[in-house]
Amino acid sequence: MALNFLSLPDIPPRLRPKLVRGPRIPPVLRDLARAFGDSVRDLTPIVSVIAFFQILVLGQAPDDFLTILAGMLCVAAGLTLFVAGLEMALFPLGESMANGFVHKGSLSALIAFAFALGFGTTVAEPALIAVCAEAARAAAVAGVIADDPAAIARYALELRFVVAFAVGIAIVIGVTRILMGWPIHWLIIGGYALVVMMTTLAPREIISIAYDSGAVTTSTITVPMVTALGVGLASSIRGRNPMLDGFGLIAFASLTPMIFVMGYGMATN
Repeated sequence: MALNFLSLPDIPPRLRPKLVRGPRIPPVLRDLARAFGDSVRDLTPIVSVIAFFQILVLGQAPDDFLTILAGMLCVAAGLTLFVAGLEMALFPLGESMANGFVHKGSLSALIAFAFALGFGTTVAEPALIAVCAEAARAAAVAGVIADDPAAIARYALELRFVVAFAVGIAIVIGVTRILMGWPIHWLIIGGYALVVMMTTLAPREIISIAYDSGAVTTSTITVPMVTALGVGLASSIRGRNPMLDGFGLIAFASLTPMIFVMGYGMATN
């Protein structure tokens, strides 16, 4: 007959069998591990495309496979930390600040914050810095500006500040649209109509730069903060729907740099 030790009252507690539990994994580490797996999954398609063309089409293996593998792991780790940082800090911070401005009831403070957010995040955008530097070098080669380091640096800085100012104005327009409940499609249609009209008037050398500047502003720094601001603002205002009104700021941030950069080219031509 089997003995049930738990039913024996005479066994001292210190002699009773204890359940041994393994070490608990902190929730943050579990979230990071899950995010790392998601990053590897997201990177798999582009890695597969590169491997296919490198091995099967070009017929050659990479020169330093271990270095490339280490670089891919660094990319996955960096993407993991970036996404985790967005979810842990930037998104909640942007939404809480938008909610705070609504409860404060100061329109001027909200507009000033919207402009500063758009300008500050854009002027620090790595993609914009790279494009402006390349545009300045191309302008020097084409004879648009003097071919010396000072002129190239000045042109790149001016172009960068013009784009950042344009994004600041774009965020102000987007915030005003959320507050007033304006339909977004009329603003977008009018903006692109202005872009088409200015394309026929702006110098040819600036048109392509202007169009590219509208794309590079919607990158790693600008998008998270601006999106969090729009969603948080729409969630805090009665009668606004975060899905209908909270998004759309990025569309303005892509539109206004094209207008301002072409205007900059027309003014300095």
